[in-house]
Amino acid sequence: MPATLALDIYGTLIDPLAVKTALVAHVGDEAGAFAETWRSKQLEYSFRRGLMGAYRNFTQVTRAALDFACEAHGASIEDNARITLMNHYRTLDAFPDVAPALTALQQKGVALHAFSNGVADDITALLEHAGLDDRVSSIVSADEVQTFKPDPRFYAHFLQRTGATAATTWLVSSNPFDVIGAAACGWNTVWVKRDPNAVFDPWEYVPEAIISNLMELPSLLALS
Repeated sequence: MPATLALDIYGTLIDPLAVKTALVAHVGDEAGAFAETWRSKQLEYSFRRGLMGAYRNFTQVTRAALDFACEAHGASIEDNARITLMNHYRTLDAFPDVAPALTALQQKGVALHAFSNGVADDITALLEHAGLDDRVSSIVSADEVQTFKPDPRFYAHFLQRTGATAATTWLVSSNPFDVIGAAACGWNTVWVKRDPNAVFDPWEYVPEAIISNLMELPSLLALS
């Protein structure tokens, strides 16, 4: 059976910290730090809700994280401006290596699927904005199972939705928690080390490969 790729979106294909460009008008030089806080709380809130079984979709989680960041940084951002920032989150840019890498994989007949905690409408908007919507076969969203990565139920749902098997599925993600979650479910995994200073968690689960650029994928997976 040919390989199936489960492509994480935020942090892997799309740069969530690119929102700092829109934040400059509101927080000035703190835009970078604010974006980091927003992103870290977004992830933390998804983990908490997954553990609690108190699901809210990723858009709602992202808005709560934005509200926290405003409080933490003492930023007086009006509600209308916060709505605009949330809309900006649907038009974030892709990393430069994404389009050529997905094109190369697509030309080799690899099954490419978006696999994200995000709501399907938001992922669709992001992929369309980046010109990537014709590169993926489907969008598999956490909203369909109402839990978040790294819940094993979401990884099982991906296999059910795509008809793939764990043995032939490769998760491609920049998020160590995602890589660990997939590896624990028997998937093959590739960690995309976007930040050269990033450290992988010292757990019993490790990725089959570590790359810094998605253009390494076709040769890495020996897909021909």
